[in-house]
Amino acid sequence: MKFSVERDVLAEAVTWTARSLSPRPPVPVLSGLLLKAEGDQVSLAGFDYEISSRVSIDADIEEEGTTLVSGRLLADICRSLPSARVDVVAEEGKLTLTCRSSRFNLAAMPVEEYPELPGLPDVSGVVDGTEFAQAVAQVNIAASKDDTLPILTGVRVEIDGERMTLLATDRYRLAMRELTWRPGTSSMQTSALVKAKTLNDIAKTLGPAGDLNIALSESAELVGFESGGRRTTSLLIDGEYPKIRSLFPESTPITASVRTAELVEAVRRVSLVAERNTPVRLAFTEGKVSLDAGTGEDAQASEIIEANLQGDDITVAFNPTYLSEGLHAFSSDYVRFSFTAPPKPAVLSAQEESDGDDKDDYRYLLMPVRLPNS
Repeated sequence: MKFSVERDVLAEAVTWTARSLSPRPPVPVLSGLLLKAEGDQVSLAGFDYEISSRVSIDADIEEEGTTLVSGRLLADICRSLPSARVDVVAEEGKLTLTCRSSRFNLAAMPVEEYPELPGLPDVSGVVDGTEFAQAVAQVNIAASKDDTLPILTGVRVEIDGERMTLLATDRYRLAMRELTWRPGTSSMQTSALVKAKTLNDIAKTLGPAGDLNIALSESAELVGFESGGRRTTSLLIDGEYPKIRSLFPESTPITASVRTAELVEAVRRVSLVAERNTPVRLAFTEGKVSLDAGTGEDAQASEIIEANLQGDDITVAFNPTYLSEGLHAFSSDYVRFSFTAPPKPAVLSAQEESDGDDKDDYRYLLMPVRLPNS
């Protein structure tokens, strides 16, 4: 195998593909990237039995061929090369990269021991990549980080015709985002549970490329994504996801809207004294919300900002991290809190004006911390 390609093109392709490689592969060959030169393109592929990544780049190919080399080492080398054309040659069990006066030799691994990569299922539909990336970021914050409950480490993707819904929960909060997409079949109804970390990586790296093709296998075991010449597949999480939609209250007699940027900064400041994840308290009264944290002889902080309250006065307390992460997910001028009662979950939604209607395409439900005597 012999080809040449610009360093930036090669480095970007290698780095993206190597992202999916496991730091502790089950077999040595799975630490490698499979390079195949054919026609006028070089394809690069990585696989760890759970996630596969594949990308093709244009190159000047003098000799076709296939080789397998350490992915992480190759990525480090490509990033370190000078910005110039790279000559790549694979022969006699090694891969040689030459760029100006830099020269690297890598030992090749046996290609015949590399497993066959899973094929991309038939494309089920297309979604705007930028909107999908934003939706995943908004929902991903609520997915559990606790691997002892693998089902809750995933994001549930529900498809109902042109409506796509993303859901995630860690039992203390719940995030739901709805968006439209273009399904191959208007009557399509299905769901998939994808690892939150995997979905987040896919959304960040493939989303900016434009339209994103999503492919769901009929066996409901695999999901695939394709955009900008890059393809990746992932095994789905197996198990029954809890029915969490019912946690959203049907009616909320108390609502309060606060300017998002002001509340984000106030929570950040007051949380500085909320040691060991002690809560931040929010007391909503007419025209304002008072924030405070810290008790007794410990450090204390308080702040008052404007708020538009509809309904009875209410005081609630939240985990400061969960509250802050939820607020950062909103890009609207105002965020609206909807309450039923102090011990019940609060629902946060976007609002463009302090007394306008809320936008319900994204909702963040947050369990309060119980206060003494409440």
